Amino acid sequence: MSAPDPLAPMEQKLQSLEQHRPLQQGEQQQQQQQQMPPHESSGQQVLRRFLLPVSECSMTLESILEDLRKDPWPVPSDKRVARCTGCALSVATSLLDLALPRSGARVMMFVGGPCTSGPGAIVSRLKTEDIRSHADLHRNAEPLHKPACEFYASLSKRHAVGGVKAKGAKGSTQAAANASASSMHVVDVFACSLDQVGLLEMGELVEATGGLMVLGDSFGQSVFKESLRRVFKTYEPDVPEDGGQMQMAFGATLEVLTSREFKVSGAIGPVSSLGKKAPNVSDLEVGCGGTNAWSLGGIDPSTTIAVYFDISNPGTSPLPEGKRRFIQFQTKYQHSNGRTRLRATTICGPWHNMPQEGQKSAPPPPGAGGFNSGMEQPNPVKMSFDQEAAAVLLARVAVERTESEDIADVLRWVDRSLIRLGAKFADYVPDDPSSFRLSPEFSLFPQFVFHLRRSQFLQLFNSSPDEACYYRYVLNRENTANSLVMIQPTLLSYSFNGAPQPALLDSQSVQPDTILLLDTFFHVVVFHGETTAAWREQRYHEQEEHVAFRALLEAPQADAQMIMDNRFPVPRYIVCDQHKSEARFLMAKLNPSVTHNSEGAAGAQGFTDDVLLRVF
Repeated sequence: MSAPDPLAPMEQKLQSLEQHRPLQQGEQQQQQQQQMPPHESSGQQVLRRFLLPVSECSMTLESILEDLRKDPWPVPSDKRVARCTGCALSVATSLLDLALPRSGARVMMFVGGPCTSGPGAIVSRLKTEDIRSHADLHRNAEPLHKPACEFYASLSKRHAVGGVKAKGAKGSTQAAANASASSMHVVDVFACSLDQVGLLEMGELVEATGGLMVLGDSFGQSVFKESLRRVFKTYEPDVPEDGGQMQMAFGATLEVLTSREFKVSGAIGPVSSLGKKAPNVSDLEVGCGGTNAWSLGGIDPSTTIAVYFDISNPGTSPLPEGKRRFIQFQTKYQHSNGRTRLRATTICGPWHNMPQEGQKSAPPPPGAGGFNSGMEQPNPVKMSFDQEAAAVLLARVAVERTESEDIADVLRWVDRSLIRLGAKFADYVPDDPSSFRLSPEFSLFPQFVFHLRRSQFLQLFNSSPDEACYYRYVLNRENTANSLVMIQPTLLSYSFNGAPQPALLDSQSVQPDTILLLDTFFHVVVFHGETTAAWREQRYHEQEEHVAFRALLEAPQADAQMIMDNRFPVPRYIVCDQHKSEARFLMAKLNPSVTHNSEGAAGAQGFTDDVLLRVF
């Protein structure tokens, strides 16, 4: 037998220490490369390390969310909480750009306060400095606003080609989201705070990617909880091809083709220009113009885009009789199941030649009917006018103009548009205001314009810059019916006299023995008259002999629930009584026909100097 080696125990200890010593940076990289599968890209590495299917990480994710606690780090009383919202959003979008460059995905950001640190900050941590207001933005007195807008715009153009009109700063031009890259990834913002969080600065990023905005007071409200749940709404199982699939799509693009007689002026909505210069692109730009193709980013069944056209055929050369116009909308998107779809919608219709200057009739004699009356044949343009759609299209243009013009100038433009419409299509006798008449196709349009002028879209009083941005963004992506509710809310009256009846949006509709249901899209208000509220306080509805009163109280609540069940974002539900503080949500929307200067008029008095609908 050979003698034992005295150095063997020492070598074993050195090997053990070598295995447990910290690896140097080069050795770590070498070891990681050995562990990685061959031919794995950087995106696949990110996908494998940071992103997993829900089926593999649901329990871990739930446990992380359940264990979340408020940051214990003390915050001085004279400072705001340190938030690096912009940096976090940049990291999230970068991960998706590397891991899923060609696949649809969403970044959902939940914000409870303003960004105060790093890129995208909108206010200092010192509470002595206030968050920007409308007056500060009007005077360009907010130094952090423009850099924050530029930072969030840069996130939307990281892989972009082409340009788009920027939403953050007046008169500037920024690059847009690319349909094949960054627009595949949608950025949603859920802001729940009593303070501003920076929606105004993040608005361009959300719009360029086709994302969603939800604004609430706290994360405990149904406005947030139900809205988040409805983002992942699926089709009914019996829907062909789409049964059980989520109602969302990614990387959507829209291209508009037209016949030669007219051209595309632009589009307004959650769009960004793809910079495609086609022969049917008009020099007159409306909204996002200069192209006939746009990137929509993420879309859902309720996404609506307003497209504006310009008639290129000169009025001196009338079109041949029977000539027809053609429009084709080509919408391409990636379905939630991963497949790419192309939908083509083609519309055609006849042209109508307006009478030439030499063919116009002379002014009518007194008592013989007014201008635009007594036509031998009805005017097809006049008969086919859709006043609801026209009001929404006018509202979108007005909202678009507020980004580069003063509110007073926009209001004057809206008034001039209404005057031009009345002069062209109304029946009237010159110098006789009492003879002014509008046909049924136009009769409601002045009311829509009146309520648009008083709406939160054109009036900035009692709203922050974040709220104004939120309201305008939702208006620009909703359909005609929902947009019309935002412009002119609906009002239902409940009483013992019969079934619920539509009521005029007027202060005279407020009666002490009725219940009103107001739907403004963002709020659903159940308003109890003075007498009805007193009966409820005395608990008459709990007595068997007052079953009818119990049914009267339950009817508007049931209808309000039906409204909220089919809407996104979920509106705020308000139950109020006459002469109470929350009654302001109703009174602010009513035509002030009864004011403190009215004598003996029925209805609720409104203390306001606003012009009446009749005077308007």
